Amino acid sequence: MTTPSTPTPSVTIPQTTEAAPAPTHMRAPVPVQTRSERFTSTDVADFPDVTGREVMWKHTPVARLAELISGELDGSPYVFDLTAAPGVTASWIARDDARIGAAGIPEDRASANAWTNFEQALLVSITGDDVKEATLTRAALGGGARAAHTVVEVAPGAHATLILQNSGAAHLTENVEFLLGAGADLTVVSVQEWDDDALHVSAHFAELAEGARIKHVAVTLGGGVVRLNPSAHLAGARADAELLGAYFADASQHLEQQVYVHHDGPETRSRVTYKGALQGEGARTVWIGDVLIGPKAVGTDTYEQNRNLVLTDGARADSVPNLEIETGDIVGAGHASATGRFDDEQLFYLQSRGIPEDEARRLVVRGFLFEIVQQIGSPALQERLQQAIEAELAVSVTAAS
Repeated sequence: MTTPSTPTPSVTIPQTTEAAPAPTHMRAPVPVQTRSERFTSTDVADFPDVTGREVMWKHTPVARLAELISGELDGSPYVFDLTAAPGVTASWIARDDARIGAAGIPEDRASANAWTNFEQALLVSITGDDVKEATLTRAALGGGARAAHTVVEVAPGAHATLILQNSGAAHLTENVEFLLGAGADLTVVSVQEWDDDALHVSAHFAELAEGARIKHVAVTLGGGVVRLNPSAHLAGARADAELLGAYFADASQHLEQQVYVHHDGPETRSRVTYKGALQGEGARTVWIGDVLIGPKAVGTDTYEQNRNLVLTDGARADSVPNLEIETGDIVGAGHASATGRFDDEQLFYLQSRGIPEDEARRLVVRGFLFEIVQQIGSPALQERLQQAIEAELAVSVTAAS
């Protein structure tokens, strides 16, 4: 077994110093001091070539994603299916629509490559204060390298659950924006059940107005390389973000999440919980969690955590929580990370009550991952995802015993 190494969590409180400026020709490049200072651009040409040594790429198999990071992309509209729901509509909008870019701008070359190449954006509009659920399905993207852009606009006071269902073949890099008006409440569930050789790089940006609430759930079970990076900007007072994730990596599968929560408005709240299981030679997961509490974000309440369960030898999980605080007037802030094997005491307890070892292992993993799935709030989707996880366990836990 390759024992995963867990980097030491870091807490950064930026310091300011005064010094006489050096002559322009003598100045060295100034390193990024805080998460919000990263370079952003919508033009792929503004980003240097990716080497794999960059802080945001050092855990990623960049060679496998080369066509999405720097290659030519098909940005034309694609086939999708949206289930009918009152107050939920979908349409294509032009690149110059004012809503595009309102939630966030690319921080890396793959995201910028998608932005540079998409022809039209898919707009999903959600209105009405009645609770509703809709599913946007993409299952016919094909194996060609493709760019996409989606904007989900939630009107003030609207309430909805939106399921983004991804399956089939795909070589896709994309940006997805969520614009939540004042008092809006959105649960979005992004489900990745791609084919085994699929490549998917996705940046999710959420912008929350006053009193808005988002529950963002990422469930990744399929795909060769899947890198889904959600970010939430809590701009309005009393905005609330809950970012959840569940993932199961098999042999040679790379699943990655880089989460960013920016507390900007006062009295905002966030909770980040990601849990993953790994089995098989070369199975790899990466979770990086960045939380920034800005100078105006008084009364912030935040906590992030990541848990990984390694089922077999040859699997590796990287987990890095980071916390930056720029104001001392907060309710609370914390983070945690852990990676390990089965709990022998749990297995012993179950076996002592007559449960066979294989079934005992399945019960442990099932309970570990179902904690996330059960928070989705859609009974039909929860049941289907539980069955999908059971199918993974039927193979992996037997092999691990």
